[in-house]
Amino acid sequence: MPNPMQQLTRLGQSAWYDFITRDLMRSGELARLIREDALRGMTSNPTIFEKAIGGSSDYDADIQALAKAGKTTEEIVEAIMIADVQAACDLFRPVYDQSGHGDGTVSIEVSPTLAHDTQGTIDAARRLWKTVNRPNVMIKIPGTLEGLPAITQALSDGININITLLFSIERYKQVINAFRAGLEQRVVAGQPVSTLHSVASFFVSRVDGQTDSALLKTGDNGASLLHQIAIANARVAYQVFGNSLMTPRWQALAERGAKAQRPLWASTGTKDPSLSDVYYIDALVAPDTVNTIPPDTFRAYLDHGKPEVRITPASEITAANQLAAYEKLGVAPLAERTAFLEADGVKKFSDSWNSLLDRVKQKASALGA
Repeated sequence: MPNPMQQLTRLGQSAWYDFITRDLMRSGELARLIREDALRGMTSNPTIFEKAIGGSSDYDADIQALAKAGKTTEEIVEAIMIADVQAACDLFRPVYDQSGHGDGTVSIEVSPTLAHDTQGTIDAARRLWKTVNRPNVMIKIPGTLEGLPAITQALSDGININITLLFSIERYKQVINAFRAGLEQRVVAGQPVSTLHSVASFFVSRVDGQTDSALLKTGDNGASLLHQIAIANARVAYQVFGNSLMTPRWQALAERGAKAQRPLWASTGTKDPSLSDVYYIDALVAPDTVNTIPPDTFRAYLDHGKPEVRITPASEITAANQLAAYEKLGVAPLAERTAFLEADGVKKFSDSWNSLLDRVKQKASALGA
């Protein structure tokens, strides 16, 4: 009998791992997850690398050698990240080939300190794409206002893009437009679009972290909406995705072999102990989606996940009604909360990046480099 992750794949949702360490690959555990547990891809971010590099001695020899070679702290960090992503890309390459290049990708993020620097983001995306030099790498670009033109340019350049830190429906619509514009520029330039792949990472549980605290202040009035707004927000986003595929603009690209930019559910670990540890995974199963899952949640879903398509036309109507009901309460408008989450997400990743640089600098000094 297929395990829950294998069932997800059959239902059209790809499970990716929101985690990367060198030991995960060297130990053979990543290969086992791919082989036995239907793992279909991998994502990384500055916080994950901060924990991997700062909390382990696995990278000390590299830090020492690179520092002695005269590399800056940022160059050391980037070289280590690239090496891990290259190794993961190689392990996922069979999945990439067998899936028609939709899965089997590994994501690496441009420095979050560039989140409001369009040209800096473009330059970093080009450099990472060239240096990683794997067809199944995805470059992560934050979906900030300044990130939108960078997304378009990178896709126009032929770079696979994972757009991250999406919280609002309106920003997601802008990302879809930026994605299509990049493909259209390639068409005008006579370049192929059939080889490009992109996902839009829509964050989930953090939304409930914001809206639940507001709902608790309303007493019984908002009780029925507790733990519901994040899922409703994601389900409406999925409806926007489906509608975008019905437009003449997309059909013109699809006729040239363009692949849809799948929604990716991020931040799907459960932070509220009163909820099931697979609460957000179970609620957001749908065809043509990705779920990037942290290790503990991945293991929990393998143990007791119940795969079933739960984003349906009926659930989308319910979701829209729930969002309208939330707004009528007049507490912490969702647009205000999602704007905060975007800014806070950029800050948290930037803090992790700076903490990682400090940790590597300390290690290099302690290692006598």
